[in-house]
Amino acid sequence: MGMFSNILSKLGFGPKPAAPVEAPVLEAATASATPAEVAAAPAPIAISVVDVVSQLEGLAAKHAEKLNWKVSIVDLMKLLDLDSSLASRKELATELGCPAEKMGDSAQMNMWLHKTVLQKLADNGGNVPADLIA
Repeated sequence: MGMFSNILSKLGFGPKPAAPVEAPVLEAATASATPAEVAAAPAPIAISVVDVVSQLEGLAAKHAEKLNWKVSIVDLMKLLDLDSSLASRKELATELGCPAEKMGDSAQMNMWLHKTVLQKLADNGGNVPADLIA
């Protein structure tokens, strides 16, 4: 499991249990299905959105240390109880495709990494305000 997968997991992202299929597929069955059978067919399941800010603010409220996760990748990783060492951040940056010129400067890498992690959370169905990824 990669570093970013760990972040997703800590925030509640991940596979949702599949709904049991109890009725025939509607396209194949609608021609011969009665209205009652069509009405009884399972409804599509909506994909739930993870409210990233709510999750992180909840964790921050319980954390002993005051962490500025909105701007710091180190604090974000600490909040998720992940190793925030430079080696771990470099591993995460490599996993997410950080440009080589930013990898040599930890401050630039950290800024890129923070923005990219939040953007990737949004890309994976997380509700992340635009001001945190802009």
